[in-house]
Amino acid sequence: MKVGLLLEGGAMRCMYTEGVIDVFLENNIKIDGIVGVSAGALFGINYKSKQIGRGLRYSKKYAKNKDYMGLYSYLTTGNIMNEDFCFNRIVNELDPLDYETFKNSKVDFYAVVTNLETGKAEYIKIEDLRDKNSLEFLRASGSMPFVSKPVVVNNKKYLDGGIADSIPIDKINNMGFDKIIVVLTRPKEYKKRKSNQIFPKIYYKKYPKFVEAINNRYIKYNEELEKVERLEKEGRILVIRPSKLVKIKRIEKDANKLQEMYSLGQKDALNLLDKIKNY
Repeated sequence: MKVGLLLEGGAMRCMYTEGVIDVFLENNIKIDGIVGVSAGALFGINYKSKQIGRGLRYSKKYAKNKDYMGLYSYLTTGNIMNEDFCFNRIVNELDPLDYETFKNSKVDFYAVVTNLETGKAEYIKIEDLRDKNSLEFLRASGSMPFVSKPVVVNNKKYLDGGIADSIPIDKINNMGFDKIIVVLTRPKEYKKRKSNQIFPKIYYKKYPKFVEAINNRYIKYNEELEKVERLEKEGRILVIRPSKLVKIKRIEKDANKLQEMYSLGQKDALNLLDKIKNY
């Protein structure tokens, strides 16, 4: 039996996801493939590298470091998430990623990115994060529009995978998994609202397909959410979502808030542990 895991994005709301995957690691919940979107991909790598607590650890430790992520990084580098600090110093020096375990893991890992020219999602298989292109695809998946420079890989420009496919339920359904677990980062009652339609047209005027993806994102997101809820009711997938609302910023600096979101993920996963095992 092959089990797939879909990880929604949501910037620092994905501390919830980190809590869930740590419970999976601690309780030997076997996953065969992961599709991670945006921050879901950035934190999801810790399942494949089997590093319990890593995402929470560095997020809390460097939350208030001006070189980690935030306004200072945006003003000085053009990226809200500092490229060198996050994708060099943290992964190689400050809280190293276990590259060998990641590479040798049999878990197939896909990061979702959005192509600026086509406005379409691409699902990139990540096998070795020591490969420059693989790391760049991962960075692209988590690069939020408006506050990040496009990430160029093989002469193509990419940004946040959540723009084109926030909850890639159709993609993971077609990957041959017998069972699928979906981790969302919003409570059940959440629905995405229509955003400003003019600003994207101005900011990304050179990329009309990308603008279309941004402006239609709320429609596709809510459609995918409805599909997830329907499949959940039919017993075809298992969904883990926040059992309560935690007010957390996308770029959260409060370590207590990060801990609260992570602990909620742990709690919800543990409460569903028997159900997950039976599923």
